[in-house]
Amino acid sequence: MTAPRLHTPPYTPQWYAGSPALPAARRHSEGYLHIQSGRRQRGSGILKIQLQAKGKSMARTASYLAKLGPALHALLRIGAGLLFMQHGAQKLFGWLGGTDGSGGTAELISMYGLAGVLEFFGGALIVLGLFTRPVGALLAVQMAAAYFIAHFPQGGFPIQNGGELALLFALVFAFFAGNGPGPAALDRFIGRRSSSPYR
Repeated sequence: MTAPRLHTPPYTPQWYAGSPALPAARRHSEGYLHIQSGRRQRGSGILKIQLQAKGKSMARTASYLAKLGPALHALLRIGAGLLFMQHGAQKLFGWLGGTDGSGGTAELISMYGLAGVLEFFGGALIVLGLFTRPVGALLAVQMAAAYFIAHFPQGGFPIQNGGELALLFALVFAFFAGNGPGPAALDRFIGRRSSSPYR
């Protein structure tokens, strides 16, 4: 009696994907996987289209905001200058409550008085956009010095020692020192008529 012949590797089954002998369960499984693969491909295509549409929308928004850049530059300059002038008005003229809440003023020949002069008249120059770069640099240095003289010794973070406003003003004026006044500024008008470096 002859022993049955054993298959040795590599062994290729007699049934395969296209064989009529493929069990029904396997055919069903492969059909399901094919459907799932198609769904994944369609989902990937839809996601790609959605991302492209979102990218175009963001590009349009960025383009629109970029057009507002010059106007917002001028708005920042004028707004920062007016806010800064209020501090000088308190020190020099006793307006808006003054230095003590009841109309007090600072002595003109003092560090506090000098700060008031820089704040009021420097802020006015920033609003007008006149000599914006050098004035911005001077006011940025003043605000940095104010932080380290009046606030930093109290310790803690700026929000804890009350110095966040001084640092914010310093950063804003440093921006104008580096980027100029933007539109609606006297420096622009002067610059068109001369070779002024301040525009």
